[in-house]
Amino acid sequence: MRCVSADGRSSVMGMLAFVLAMMLATGVALAEESQSVSSSSTTTEQGSDYAAVMNGIKNLADAQTGKNWIEPADAVLNQRKELEWSRYLKTAMNLPDWVDLGIENRTRFESYDHPWRASQSIGNGSTDPQIALRSRLRFGLGGNGPLRFLFEGQDARAYLDRERGDFRDTTTVNEYDILQLLGSLTLDNVGGSGLQTDLHFGRMTMDFGRRRLIARNDFRNTSNAFDGVHWQIGQGQTWRFRAFFTEPVIWDDVNLDVQNNKSLFWGTYLESKHIPWLQLDAYYLGLNDQRVAAVASHRTYSTVGLRLYKDPKQGEMDYELESAWQTGTRGVTDHFAHFQHLDLGYMFDVPWSPRFLAHYDYASGDRKPGDSQDEGFDALFGARRFEYMPTGTFGPFFRTNLSSPGWRMIVTPAQGWTVQLKQRFWYLAQSKDSFGSSGLRDSTGGSGNNIGHDVEVRVQWAVSSNMDFDAGYDHWFKGSYFDRLPVSANLPAGGNKGTDYFYLQMRVRV
Repeated sequence: MRCVSADGRSSVMGMLAFVLAMMLATGVALAEESQSVSSSSTTTEQGSDYAAVMNGIKNLADAQTGKNWIEPADAVLNQRKELEWSRYLKTAMNLPDWVDLGIENRTRFESYDHPWRASQSIGNGSTDPQIALRSRLRFGLGGNGPLRFLFEGQDARAYLDRERGDFRDTTTVNEYDILQLLGSLTLDNVGGSGLQTDLHFGRMTMDFGRRRLIARNDFRNTSNAFDGVHWQIGQGQTWRFRAFFTEPVIWDDVNLDVQNNKSLFWGTYLESKHIPWLQLDAYYLGLNDQRVAAVASHRTYSTVGLRLYKDPKQGEMDYELESAWQTGTRGVTDHFAHFQHLDLGYMFDVPWSPRFLAHYDYASGDRKPGDSQDEGFDALFGARRFEYMPTGTFGPFFRTNLSSPGWRMIVTPAQGWTVQLKQRFWYLAQSKDSFGSSGLRDSTGGSGNNIGHDVEVRVQWAVSSNMDFDAGYDHWFKGSYFDRLPVSANLPAGGNKGTDYFYLQMRVRV
């Protein structure tokens, strides 16, 4: 596969996207025609037979949705919305229930101006437009049996990214690779107790809690994966306990991804929903990363945390509190850091169900770089897009050295539509520490800590479980920090000016 030319691969991916769209359109048309025929009071006997066939096709395709849900091997590992869609391709191939087959293609255009990363040479108003293309193939065996198998392949690429200074790394590109390859064993009634237990082994993606520290990345073009074992036991939606021991997968943009036994990640996670207004997650996460030769970059951390929350409900207040604390060493330096999160929200009981939220995040930074204590919080393998900003080629803000209040309004004007308006204010927790992953730092602290504020508008339209659109615009009003940075910080020319970011994406699944 790696011998195919770039032009050839581009053509293949384009054809694949076209075929997927056609399959989806055909499947939806068949389903709608089926419903139309079956609801007619003047249906002939021949029409009834046709309707029955069409309904049969739709029911088979919907075997991975709603009440017809057939649990795949990774069902308890990842968000259900990432796995649940009508399998028209499987139905077209007349495959049995115990076989799962699905293809997903997501195409996104994104562009921003006035780059701020020290590693980027473009500036003076230059833009970095790119097309991010991500295709995934799922093949599973097992159906509702206790033993299941899953293969998920991924091909993530970026186009228009060959200009000098364009942003490109393993978060945007990961060609022809294995995202998941795992087996699972499920027992629905352990020892007659009514508890369900699951054991997973192999390569897997994982979502934990609100996904701030461990996530199957959604918006980003590539996703975190782990090689190892995962076990859970629980009682329906009331509670569950999870434990895992893994080696994080190391991305390579062209070659197959690998793991390294000098990088270990493990943990335990308890989720309780016994009290609707006081649901909680409690967790311990351990990391021992000594892959690189430079001892100063070795990370040995223990992270403990607690999350308390109440789900949103019309006419009621909701909230979320999460507190995480890290201890250990970074190189030969002692490490002590923490992260705090607060959400307060209210969903109005009126049309469009508007929900208003107030946010605050604090992630510690290093007060005095170079001393005997490291205090910069490590966000491990978390996701950011859902509460910070679009990531992809943008995403300047991370859960480290950060203090950020903000607010958000969410409305649902029609079925399948979600509109959000957000504003956040951004400050460095410690002015002498680095700004995220930008490579920018003023070790004197003279540039201050005001890195600005941003306003974002996001519109999402889920046509069905098989097709959705997502568009957004974000303007980052940069703060005085960028005007005061010394020349030695290597801020690109024009990097102190406000940045506009825009994206438009479509996802098709069959």
